[in-house]
Amino acid sequence: MNTRISTLFLFISITFFQACSQKETVVEENREFDEQFRPQYHFSPPANWMNDPNGMVYFEGEYHLFYQYYPDGNVWGPMHWGHAISTDLIHWEHLPIAIYPDDLGWIFSGSAVVDWENTSGLGTGNQPPMIAIYTYHLDSGEKAGRDDYQTQGIAYSNDKGRTWTKYENNPVLANPGIKDFRDPKVTWHEESESWIMSLAVKDKISFYTSSNLLEWTYQSDFNPDWAAYGGVWECPDLFPITTDSGEEKWILLVSINPGGPNGGSATQYFVGDFDGRVFTTETTEVKWLDYGADNYAGVTWSDVPKEDGRRLFLGWMSNWLYANEVPTEVWRSAMTVPRSLELMKNGDDYSIASRPVEELEKLRESTKEQEGDLISLTSDVLEIEMKSLGGDFKMTFSNDQGDKLVIDKTDDLVLFDRSQAGLKDFSDVFATVHNVPLKGVEVKDIRIFLDRSSIEIFFNDGESVITELIFPTSAYTELSLQGMDSKVEIHLLKSIWGN
Repeated sequence: MNTRISTLFLFISITFFQACSQKETVVEENREFDEQFRPQYHFSPPANWMNDPNGMVYFEGEYHLFYQYYPDGNVWGPMHWGHAISTDLIHWEHLPIAIYPDDLGWIFSGSAVVDWENTSGLGTGNQPPMIAIYTYHLDSGEKAGRDDYQTQGIAYSNDKGRTWTKYENNPVLANPGIKDFRDPKVTWHEESESWIMSLAVKDKISFYTSSNLLEWTYQSDFNPDWAAYGGVWECPDLFPITTDSGEEKWILLVSINPGGPNGGSATQYFVGDFDGRVFTTETTEVKWLDYGADNYAGVTWSDVPKEDGRRLFLGWMSNWLYANEVPTEVWRSAMTVPRSLELMKNGDDYSIASRPVEELEKLRESTKEQEGDLISLTSDVLEIEMKSLGGDFKMTFSNDQGDKLVIDKTDDLVLFDRSQAGLKDFSDVFATVHNVPLKGVEVKDIRIFLDRSSIEIFFNDGESVITELIFPTSAYTELSLQGMDSKVEIHLLKSIWGN
């Protein structure tokens, strides 16, 4: 090797080493997870852009969370599947990117299952494979004006989700010529002994069946004329659930954007029956899983052990109206707190209650009880509980900078006013007043999760929910109460990031 080449090689080596060292330093700094507005007990990526939760599956003591991820910027871009695992739904270990784009396209939303009987034939040894089912989005096809640029592909893992291999004969479901053809949620249907795929197809949900996850047969569509159709349907989820009395119904979650009850993105749900091919419902009223502006694309975990007994849910805590513009830089977006979905029956009417998982109580570092009209707040990482309520009331969170967040219950309506809650100039539609219709139901208790840049409010043990982003210029220091004669329990919560 001559001197010139040696010098060039040395220069390249040093440059490469410096670049790697700088990159590692950035990652380590980001892992502090203590930037302004960074949630302290909600999942967020180490850096860059995140949206829909994907591939949520439980296997051998680990909850897997995959998510739509763009590793090269803090706004939406070519999608990958980011990956994290947890043993308790609360503390998360970040793993390397699981699935990368390829010649068939970017990796859009989807689901994951454990193929217990190895119906796919993709498993090795005695351990069943984990199968990820996702949408390929061929960006060049979309730009060329084609209608068939979205197809469904699969990948599989035989090492507990640590590495993934794409199926050599992808796609497993071709596109029939429909632009919006995506977000497959797959589940095993015991009665028909088949895999069921719920697929978002423009303004309807199409159901497909398979015996092996590799070959799919169309069965039916669901799109009643009375449902919400303000935008495209996305991110379906189909699952059975029982009431306290043991009555089983099937739930179909459908996210819609735009068209939510308070603008932009939201998730509607349907209660009905499913026979392995067709979903039917007798309900003719639109039901919303969350009346806040910032709970979208949420789905439930697959393969949670039956003895657990819960239907576990997680949503993306943002809204497409301003998701690319919120005032964070290192990272963008977080997930909601995990919730257990439960089926309530009142007369002939069914509804879903969303209840924070009990594991969150492990984060309580200290608890104090206060009374009176003015409550002092010493942190912006809190859980607040109020019980034995009734009648009208008003709650105002505030700080010395003049920020005010107001929750006002009057008659049969709760108004959530974030118009003066903090930073708002990043969007023309963020600083608004949202409403939650109570439909004659009296508010008896409230549970609030406050975490730096978000607030989740659960009325009546989760029978009604508001999930909203907020960006106060500094932490709220006071909570003013009007019309409320209730003791207030305030739990100071620990960070899940070890700060």
